Amino acid sequence: MVNKTILANGIRVVSEEINHVRSVSIGIWIRCGSRHENGASNGIAHFIEHMLFKGTRKRSPLQIASAIDVVGGVMNASTGKESTAFYIKVPDYSLDLAIELLADIFKNSRFRSEDIEKEKSVVQQEIRLLEDSPDEYIHDLFESHFWDGHPLARPIMGTQDSVASLNRRRVLRFFDRNYRGKNLVISVAGQVKHDRLIGLVSRHFESIPALEEDARDMPPNPSVATSTVNKDLEQIHLIIGCPAPSSTDPRRYASFLMNALLGGSMSSRLFQEIREKRGLVYDIQSYLNAYLDTGMLGIYAGTGGEQVREVIRLVCREMERLRNDFLPDRELHDAKEMVKGNFLLSMESTDNRMTRLAKNEFCFGRQILWDEVVDRIEAVSPQDIHGLAGEMFVPDRLSMVAVGRVSPGVVEEMRSKT
Repeated sequence: MVNKTILANGIRVVSEEINHVRSVSIGIWIRCGSRHENGASNGIAHFIEHMLFKGTRKRSPLQIASAIDVVGGVMNASTGKESTAFYIKVPDYSLDLAIELLADIFKNSRFRSEDIEKEKSVVQQEIRLLEDSPDEYIHDLFESHFWDGHPLARPIMGTQDSVASLNRRRVLRFFDRNYRGKNLVISVAGQVKHDRLIGLVSRHFESIPALEEDARDMPPNPSVATSTVNKDLEQIHLIIGCPAPSSTDPRRYASFLMNALLGGSMSSRLFQEIREKRGLVYDIQSYLNAYLDTGMLGIYAGTGGEQVREVIRLVCREMERLRNDFLPDRELHDAKEMVKGNFLLSMESTDNRMTRLAKNEFCFGRQILWDEVVDRIEAVSPQDIHGLAGEMFVPDRLSMVAVGRVSPGVVEEMRSKT
């Protein structure tokens, strides 16, 4: 059973009671990510994620970590383009501890200047590590071109310069403006009673101020870009992408299925055609990045310089097949079974259910139950896939980015496809 309560300060508390488990997963979700930063503060949301583990007036960093370790729990955090999350999974009898600890780091973190200076160096090392991993770095590079001129283009971790410019005053001002009231969702899944949960949450979180200013997200206009970064690498890392439905678009279910059969699994068209049949790549996959008002489908491949032209040709050919031909019934059936199965298996985890509660609240203001999801997936027709592919896989809407020893001929090949 799912229950929801809104506190007087606007904080939304959503819980799902799961009686057959002994765990409980608790998350504080903030509708604030790199999309809500300006250029000068790029990376500040991710930086605050780090700082909330650096000590409070009550606990040292070691005491924060050990408080959860000693009960066998797990604590972590993540920052994205549109949200930041701090979450804990513990045995059900440690619920009080988990909520009190989350409240402590959220309300009483010290943000000491000396800790900020030290952590700036840590984050800058994290950025360098990403830049040394071309199969990961290319995703930031692609989005910087694809969303050019919009906050979605900014990297979540920021840049060396933007992180270097952070100081205590700027960090506190950003935190005080965004980590408030109705920007917050506390989601809990597992062995938990909602009435008891509300008592705990109210005691620890009702003192947080309400949100004074409700920021509006401006929708982006995707750019068509062809770009290369020459690096001395053994492989060329390539992404081809195009606009896709948003996380709230009714067509998202068709996009889930199209992504699954295009490159979302080892049985997908791209994997079978380009890796298994031809041996041109070790890794090739498609993926969806969905935001509140827009989305993107990307296809990543890592291949050798001599094979890259053929890989690009074959990827574009598979897109063209989806645009021109209706799916065979069997292939659509198998894609539906895979997507439904992945979704239902994910519901076995209290972590995933806690995350789903928060995301549904942010996107829809209500919970979309599992049977509704399954019904929507089942309702997708070959005509739905064909129509969406015809809208998405248009040559002049494709963007391509490559990293590696890219020859001028490859650049021309990329441009000829767009």
